[in-house]
Amino acid sequence: MSDWWKGAVTYQVYPRSFQDSDGDGVGDLPGITARLPYLAGLGVDAVWLSPFFTSPMKDMGYDVSDYTGVDPVFGTLADFDALVATAHGLGLKVVIDQVLSHSSDRHPFFAESRASRSGPRADWYVWADPNHDGTPPTNWLSVFGGPAWTWDGRRRQFYMHNFLTEQPDFNYHNPAVQDWALSVLRFWLDRGVDGFRFDTVNYFFHDPLLRDNPADWRDKDEPEASPYGMQYHLFDKNRPENLAWLSRIRALLDEYGAASVGEVGESHHAIRMMGEYSAPGRLHQCYSFEMLGKDYAPAFFRNRIEGFFAGAPDGWPMWAFSNHDVPRHAGRWAAFGPDSDTVAKQAACLLLSIQGSVCLWQGDELGQTDTELTFDELTDPQGIAFWPAPMGRDGTRTPMVWDGTAQGGFTTGTPWLPVKAPQLARNVAGQARRADSVLEHYRAMLAFRRRTPALRTGATRFLDTPDPVLAFQRGEGAGAVLCIFNLSPGTMGLSLQGMAPAGPMLNATLADGTLTLGPAAAAFLTVRA
Repeated sequence: MSDWWKGAVTYQVYPRSFQDSDGDGVGDLPGITARLPYLAGLGVDAVWLSPFFTSPMKDMGYDVSDYTGVDPVFGTLADFDALVATAHGLGLKVVIDQVLSHSSDRHPFFAESRASRSGPRADWYVWADPNHDGTPPTNWLSVFGGPAWTWDGRRRQFYMHNFLTEQPDFNYHNPAVQDWALSVLRFWLDRGVDGFRFDTVNYFFHDPLLRDNPADWRDKDEPEASPYGMQYHLFDKNRPENLAWLSRIRALLDEYGAASVGEVGESHHAIRMMGEYSAPGRLHQCYSFEMLGKDYAPAFFRNRIEGFFAGAPDGWPMWAFSNHDVPRHAGRWAAFGPDSDTVAKQAACLLLSIQGSVCLWQGDELGQTDTELTFDELTDPQGIAFWPAPMGRDGTRTPMVWDGTAQGGFTTGTPWLPVKAPQLARNVAGQARRADSVLEHYRAMLAFRRRTPALRTGATRFLDTPDPVLAFQRGEGAGAVLCIFNLSPGTMGLSLQGMAPAGPMLNATLADGTLTLGPAAAAFLTVRA
């Protein structure tokens, strides 16, 4: 099959927030289709669509009630088919989310399951009796707060949910559930999708013995903002049975020549699991939240990248600095440069030169920052549950800003989340064709990566450099590229003989064998011919 995915750059679109075509304030599939030429012009290889399936929207589409239907707020199946055709005509691949570890409690399968302990789908979800004192069967916790178990009076049992009570977990120990999930994938493959992003890919299986999770062994000075992070999740997820299930998924994808990427939602051993899950015969690539935090030090990046390829030489990672679940990196890392726009440019240089595939979050190419929201403006159940800290995910999910008009060109109506002045200032029309803009810097970097094979698939060799400099070489021989970054707001100098610029230079100059790295600088060099 084609290995188009290997080293590719995928652009994540959050359908609610990309482009509204009908004025109801919510983005939709026709709106995305109208903006696909922008993505093709940006220089990405693929577009990933977050969920657009039929849903009560308790978790903004990650609670699916019909896996083969399009929610009316986003359009129709015909609109989806038109989107795929337009994308393919522009040379873009289409990857869609699959949220298969749990469904909405409005899914008809769950209605059947909760109705009877003996019905045909009685064990399609995870049910368990209470302890003798009436408490839940395990100490497992929900990511969104509270126990991972909710009592159901009809069955007189608890059902498991890793997330909201309205998101019951499927029982993947039942082969019929696996067969049904594969049928869902086949439905979308037959409609022409090029691959899938699997949500919470390490959550499919639970421990059938229902053993309690131990406490996290790591020292903590104080309780975490969410108690979920205070457990070592040995038994509610990360189970060894996942591996055989991933192999079944891969076998189906290989029939179609389709690609896959799995989201590893885990704070323990995430790099190891990324490699394990993307080993030959399993998923094509995996990503985790390792680079979605506050760390921005040379040793941190080197440890993660070297650690992945040392542990999984036959695996393949996808790296991201932001997505729909975390604050945007231009704000997270602003202190490492003179301003957030310069840090956004440097982050683009770094992300697009790391070995592996890359995922960009919509708006990051504008240097977009998070929106500060008041409690009454929130829609995210996680943000509402843990207010005021952490503030949830709405701040990164606000609408894409296309121009400087009142609603940023996103809608003619009232947007589902507000477009505020700091975000409005960073818009596509205002940055297009402006040489010093974050947008044009992204375009230049994406073009550099596309024309430089070493940056897409070349091996990595790190150089020993003093902090705060990160340096590594991609590839070997004539096409090799030396990538150097100053991850600080200060100025550094390095002695380099026989080198010449190979790509975009950010706050860096090379003269008389000395490379001067200004604040948040990036340089790409090659051996002088």
